[in-house]
Amino acid sequence: MKKSILKLTAIFGFTAVLLNSCGPKDNPPLVYFPDMYFPVAYDPLMKAEDAYSKHENEIPAFVKADGATGLYPVDGSVAQNKDGVIEENSAKKMTPDEYNAGYDASKAITASPLNTANAEKDLARGKVLFDRTCAACHGTAGDGQGSIVASGAYAGVPKYADRQITVGSVHYVLTHGRNAMGSFAGQLTPGDRWRVAMYVMNAFKGGVATSAVAPATTAATTAAAPAAKTDSTATKK
Repeated sequence: MKKSILKLTAIFGFTAVLLNSCGPKDNPPLVYFPDMYFPVAYDPLMKAEDAYSKHENEIPAFVKADGATGLYPVDGSVAQNKDGVIEENSAKKMTPDEYNAGYDASKAITASPLNTANAEKDLARGKVLFDRTCAACHGTAGDGQGSIVASGAYAGVPKYADRQITVGSVHYVLTHGRNAMGSFAGQLTPGDRWRVAMYVMNAFKGGVATSAVAPATTAATTAAAPAAKTDSTATKK
C-alpha cells in the first residue's frame, strides 16, 4: 500500500512537471535567464526603457541623450583610421548659425589632407564611391540628372559646374549634409569622403590640389568663421 502511494505520488508529480513545462510560454513559472528568454532589442534612435521594471532607464549617458541608446564615441577614444584623417565628431548637433559658419569656413580648404603619393589611387576610389553613393542623384556626369531625378521622383539637384565649391566644402556637405541632402558620414569614412570630394573637383571642376593640410584646419571648421545667412537654394554638395 505504501509503495503504491509513493508510485502514485511520483506519477502525479512527474505529470505536473511535464504539463507545467509544456504550458503557455508567455508566463513561465520560473525563468533563470530572462535576458535570453525575453530578448530585448533596443532601437538606437528611440528612448530606452528598463525591460524588467516600470520606471524608465536612468543610465546617465542615456538620460543625457534624451533616452536614446545610440551614443557618440567617448572623448579621447581612438577609432580605426587607416588614413590618419582627424576630424571633429560628425554626429555633433549644430545650430543653423554654426552649420553655416562651418560651411563658409570649409570653402577655404582647397587641398585634401590625404597623402599626395596616393592621389591617383584616391581619385580612382573616389570615382567608384561617387558612382555608388552619389550618381543616383547627381548623375555620373555631375549634371544633377541622375536616375532618381530622371525618374521624376526628385528634382532640384544642381550641376557641379554651376556651384562655387571647393574640395573642403564638398567634404563638409558629405559629412554634415545640406538642405535636402543628408549626411553620408555613416556610409563613408573620413578618408573616403575626402576621396569623393577630390573626385568631384577633379572630374567636374577642373582639378583639385592634393597637398596635405594641417589636421586642425580640416577638423573643426564649425567655429572658424562668423555666422552666415542660410543658403535658401536647394543645393547638394
